[in-house]
Amino acid sequence: MPSVHRTPRWDVHRLPRARGKSFLVTGGNAGIGYFVAEQLAGTGATVVLGSRDRAKAEAAIGSIGSRVPGARVKYVPLDLADPASPAASVDALGLERLDAVVLNAGVALDHPPRRETRDGHELMFATNHLGHFALIHHLAPLLTATPGSRIVTTGSFAAKSERLDLDDLRSTQDYRPKRAYARSKLAQMLFALELDRRLRAAGSTTLSVLVHPGGALDSLTPSRPPVHLRTTGERLSRLPLGLVVQGKDAAARPAVRAVLDPSVRGGQMLGPRAFGLRGTPRIEPLWTHLTDTTTAARLWAASRDLTGNDPTFTAPAGFVGTEGPATGHGEAGASIG
Repeated sequence: MPSVHRTPRWDVHRLPRARGKSFLVTGGNAGIGYFVAEQLAGTGATVVLGSRDRAKAEAAIGSIGSRVPGARVKYVPLDLADPASPAASVDALGLERLDAVVLNAGVALDHPPRRETRDGHELMFATNHLGHFALIHHLAPLLTATPGSRIVTTGSFAAKSERLDLDDLRSTQDYRPKRAYARSKLAQMLFALELDRRLRAAGSTTLSVLVHPGGALDSLTPSRPPVHLRTTGERLSRLPLGLVVQGKDAAARPAVRAVLDPSVRGGQMLGPRAFGLRGTPRIEPLWTHLTDTTTAARLWAASRDLTGNDPTFTAPAGFVGTEGPATGHGEAGASIG
């Protein structure tokens, strides 16, 4: 009987080497983004932290360097709420190609009043979605120059029960902070999947992959001084929650897998294995409302009009791809563990 080839199960503790590759992580100076950057740095790749706070980015670089000998980590200024920043940040990268970008940075406001950017957009929608939309527009040439590059978009479990109001994307009516945050993350998730469809239609080899981190708490996150400090009391008081959710180090793993796993396909979504809240990363079925192509296309058009940007990709010159479209979005349709 002929042998059946199976892709080895993904091991979060034995990541493939990526020396010579370059990865950009937005918001890589803190939270989940920090641990995405730390884990990617351990592969030997060059990791660039996109952050609006130089001091925090430098602290993160120092922390990563203390844990990853020989880490190659850099910083580029990036303020996603500033419409002029994405273009300047891409220029400051000084790269001719980019293997992956992780769209991780985000703002979450808990209380009113509603806040706006200087160009009149609601702050969370502008930062979490519009800023990343513009960033991908400006990164498109670098990603196109890199066959098989990846755009990894970080969504949120909070978006699972939300729906977009396309007539009020700026949340000017009945503003509720938690709802506005969830809708901004839903917009990012719909963008990632619409981008996948457009990449395939263009014959591009760049992959758009969607991830969500599940439930992540600071109190379950290991200390990384001075970036994050956890007291013994905090750790002990929240231990029971570890049965349901996880720390931000574990929550970073779906994004890391989406960047590194050669079996991941465009249009797939990765999240924690246990109820989508904790555990090792796996490919999971898309939530039903994420498959709404009409809403996604209308969101793209609105984002284009609001930002003046329109991310466009083509196949790399002279490159003949062998990767076909993904055959399914669930674990059963993939050849990975």
